[in-house]
Amino acid sequence: MIDAAQIGSRLRAARERCGLSQQAVAGALNIPRTAVTNIETGNRAVSTLELAKLAELYRQNAARFIEENQTETTNDLSIVLPRALQEATSGPEFQAAMDRIIDLCREGASLRHMLDQDFELNLPDYAAKISTVGEAIRHAEIVALEERRRLGLGNAPASNIAELISSQGIWVAASDDLPNAVSGLFLNHASVGFAVLVNGAHAPVRRRFSYAHEYGHALLDRIETVRFTQRLNAGELIEKRANAFAAAFLMPANGVSEQLRRLDKGQPSRQSQIVYDVANDAATESEIRPRTGSQAITFQDVRAISRHFGVSYESAVWRLKSLGYLGAAETESLMAQKDKSLRLAEILKIRIDEISPPPDDREQELPGQLARLSIEAYRRGEISQGRLRELAIKLGIIAGDLIDLAEAARAT
Repeated sequence: MIDAAQIGSRLRAARERCGLSQQAVAGALNIPRTAVTNIETGNRAVSTLELAKLAELYRQNAARFIEENQTETTNDLSIVLPRALQEATSGPEFQAAMDRIIDLCREGASLRHMLDQDFELNLPDYAAKISTVGEAIRHAEIVALEERRRLGLGNAPASNIAELISSQGIWVAASDDLPNAVSGLFLNHASVGFAVLVNGAHAPVRRRFSYAHEYGHALLDRIETVRFTQRLNAGELIEKRANAFAAAFLMPANGVSEQLRRLDKGQPSRQSQIVYDVANDAATESEIRPRTGSQAITFQDVRAISRHFGVSYESAVWRLKSLGYLGAAETESLMAQKDKSLRLAEILKIRIDEISPPPDDREQELPGQLARLSIEAYRRGEISQGRLRELAIKLGIIAGDLIDLAEAARAT
């Protein structure tokens, strides 16, 4: 039977994930802070009413805190996923879409095994405990920088984020059936591996950010079987960390600085220049002051940066602020001028969602991943034409087309 210490430990972990202090929880329950401390250490039993209030506060099912065999339950996707769907904003279309995607992931895992392409994920695990927003942001910045170094991206834009994530052995997909309030989700389960799903109904630049956000969860929060990103949990520390990771990964600090230099913006108001005089063995120092107002970052500069990195105008503004290039007043002014950037794009006949890196190619998403595996399995004689036809139906493509491609691959 589960004891008070185990329940307390689970409650503490849930509170920390939400980024709530013991004092905040005590206020919500109208009990002393010391009572919360004692509950979390197992020195005080939690009442049924308190448990119900805590579950609501942490956006969890109360049963999750008192299950005896939580490890077994957590590993049972047929139990975890429906529960997660209930906790997320969902409907029958969403649940049907999730069932289809999970089925495709399982088919893909089976094909990989059949082709001896099972591999241990080389994806680093950067998990670390955080207790403040500042710690969350600092950790995210460090991890984003290290991931860019590991992947050899340098300061360049991540041109196709879906392809990049796929190259790391993660299933990626976009679904138009997600509720607008849900940006995406991360899934980690032995039967499917790692999977990232984003809202396909959102604009391309927002999808790119969601892909990076969910990739952050794969790097930082893989202990969770299912993690939804939605408005309801936006205030949680791990969501703030994933957002900070996405911003830093898509818009690296040095890359932003480089773009500002190309725009002749973002430089100090005073720059010291030192020239060595070889004849007199001495140094001459002078000060360069840019023309007044020349360093002001305008809406068109923000638009140029957002297009270069393939992010939204708003994301670019907030990234510039977080890097110290904008103050509160400048940020507010630029956010208010978004319509001016839209007007500029209209005049120049630039699509609003057009970005310098190519939009994420849906061929890199789950159907494309499975189609390639299916063709290879048929080419090697591992699956029959009938099985190939079944997979084509699941993928929503014309069976004859997939068979023709598979036959062509077999003939080579």
